[in-house]
Amino acid sequence: MAVADGTLTATRDPPRPARAATTTAITVATTTAGTAAAGMAATTPKTTEPPRDAVEPSYDEGMNVQPRMVLLVEDEETITVPLTEALTREGFRTETAGSLAAGLAIAKSRRPDLVLLDVMLPDGSGFDLLRELRADQRMPVIMLTARGDEADRVLGLELGADDYVVKPFSARELVARIRAVLRRASAVAAPSGDGVQQIGAIELDPSARTVTLDGEPLELTRKEFDLLALLMGQAGTVVSRERLIDEVWDVNWFGSTKTLDVHVSGLRKKLGDDPSRPRYLHTVRGVGFRFARAEQADAS
Repeated sequence: MAVADGTLTATRDPPRPARAATTTAITVATTTAGTAAAGMAATTPKTTEPPRDAVEPSYDEGMNVQPRMVLLVEDEETITVPLTEALTREGFRTETAGSLAAGLAIAKSRRPDLVLLDVMLPDGSGFDLLRELRADQRMPVIMLTARGDEADRVLGLELGADDYVVKPFSARELVARIRAVLRRASAVAAPSGDGVQQIGAIELDPSARTVTLDGEPLELTRKEFDLLALLMGQAGTVVSRERLIDEVWDVNWFGSTKTLDVHVSGLRKKLGDDPSRPRYLHTVRGVGFRFARAEQADAS
């Protein structure tokens, strides 16, 4: 795939040359019948229900007992067919869409538990759909793409993606990532018993998951909110990078720790914090980050 230029326009990407199945297929076993299954139309959703004995009621304690729904927005049949079969075997319900329009329609009508989203689609960039999903919905999103450049990964994370997987990938690793993201989403969705926190001009309500700056609502991605809540809850104390990754992402996080720096940078911009003379979010080099106490922020 071509490297993204960083813009989020709805224009269609240039036509792609035909690609060999060996370069895009995921490493899962397929049966002859599964491989010969009819492909999905670009604008028609396809639903796959798991067999009764495929669902493991205890695979993630604390999750809903109903099978989780995963929406796969991908136009390559060499990926959708084996991946749908793999997810079904793992107890997930799946829906597939081969275009941005179909993916957005399913996301709004069915509200899946997680979206697997390809970057390059027939009617535009997956980043456009990610932006639409983040505008009014909080469902987790994992990007699936052949684009491995750092600029593309950073762009996806800045737009609110929960994880980023580069093709080709193994079904086992992807399922592990899906479950890790769903666990984090379930934990974050649980209301906190802590009260409203206020430091300087920032007011954070953990239960309502709202943040205001100088009385004005502040739009944060889910990860930005979780980072801010953890740092404000430990105001005046240095929070290590390892703890931030473990608690906001996952103890088994597969990705680069650079994602932490990307989200901290995004937080600073939204808080109007100057990195050279921060009022709120201070970097402790080689260790982690420290959020200012109320009296320190007021004195700045």
